[in-house]
Amino acid sequence: MQPLRTIDAAALAHLNRALIGFDRIFHQIENRSVGTNNNYPPFNIIKYDEQNYGIELAVAGFLKQEITVEVDQDQLVIRGSHTDDVMEGTQYIHRGLAARDFEKAFTLPQYMEVGEVSLTHGILHVKLTQVVPEALKPRQIEIK
Repeated sequence: MQPLRTIDAAALAHLNRALIGFDRIFHQIENRSVGTNNNYPPFNIIKYDEQNYGIELAVAGFLKQEITVEVDQDQLVIRGSHTDDVMEGTQYIHRGLAARDFEKAFTLPQYMEVGEVSLTHGILHVKLTQVVPEALKPRQIEIK
């Protein structure tokens, strides 16, 4: 077994995408973001400021009641499952929109809270906020 001398960019990118909120660490190593092996449905991770992030997931063709968003410990899991009655009786001549069910999981760092979730124009928006307890924030000590 040979020692690790170089960083595999693809593996690092997968890890970077999975750990939302720790982007400062990864920007020091590599300043880019690449997809994971499971690219369906496509998504964006957005940083609005130091505490606020967002995930946008393209869910065209899914109804609101066919999508579930769940937080289980440090995992944000988004699932889409078509109900049979929506597709039943529809005869497609060309089918360019994917109609397969999906499950997308994101590992949330410590102190990350999932906020509002909305569905607009086929895009699912998930707001995330990093809430670090006051005791863990840097503080200045007065010099006497």
